[in-house]
Amino acid sequence: MSDEIPSKEENILAAVKLVLTQVIRDTATSPGIKHPLSEPTIGGLRDCLVMISQREQELAAEAGREMNARPRYTDEPKPQGDVVVSIDSIKRK
Repeated sequence: MSDEIPSKEENILAAVKLVLTQVIRDTATSPGIKHPLSEPTIGGLRDCLVMISQREQELAAEAGREMNARPRYTDEPKPQGDVVVSIDSIKRK
């Protein structure tokens, strides 16, 4: 992970993305119940999140950073890298 300080634009994008996802979570309804937001509003939220993601990728590419961060479960073991297995250990005896 890089020690670079995020730009002002990156901070703004992260804040807007966080607020949009919180609105989506807070207004989520159970299956079968009419959603309080209209379909055009839901579509607009999706479009905004797509544009934010695209701009984040552009900024990362310009800065030479990779966008390969993925969510992890807290109990999931951390990857240890490549494991080298000796060919002798897999031969039949």
